[in-house]
Amino acid sequence: MTVVGVRVELPSNTPIVLLREQDGPRYLPIWIGAAEATAIATAMENVEPPRPQTHDLMVMAIEELGARMARVVVSEMRDSVFYADLVLDTPNGEIHLSARPSDSIALAVRTGAPVYADPAVLAEAGIEIEDESEEQQIQRFREFLEDVTVEDFLREEGDI
Repeated sequence: MTVVGVRVELPSNTPIVLLREQDGPRYLPIWIGAAEATAIATAMENVEPPRPQTHDLMVMAIEELGARMARVVVSEMRDSVFYADLVLDTPNGEIHLSARPSDSIALAVRTGAPVYADPAVLAEAGIEIEDESEEQQIQRFREFLEDVTVEDFLREEGDI
């Protein structure tokens, strides 16, 4: 999967991390928290905070312990909740840690580790956007929604 970026879904203002299938038309939208959205977005933009943030600290700890991020797998979806596995290569072999996808992706973006989705998760929650023009239309619509206000829909003063 490719980490496309972080978006805000309207009207709920809920952050979403959007993953894209590398060799296919499917996207995997995962609703996440605001702090995790910020962590992913700042890492994607190569923003260096003055002091290490939580995910930066975790990467430093992993490296200091002689391990490295091997991969992240969005492994399961239960009751509309996504689950992920962090896979670490350590001197003693591979370690799998259960983690939230948002934290896992924030770590993957910082380390360059690949992100995968289990085929069953992608089949259940993936959405298809077949051509770029459709994707561009969706993006334009989202941008429109970000700028629209109630006043834009008023017919006469006082009408809603």
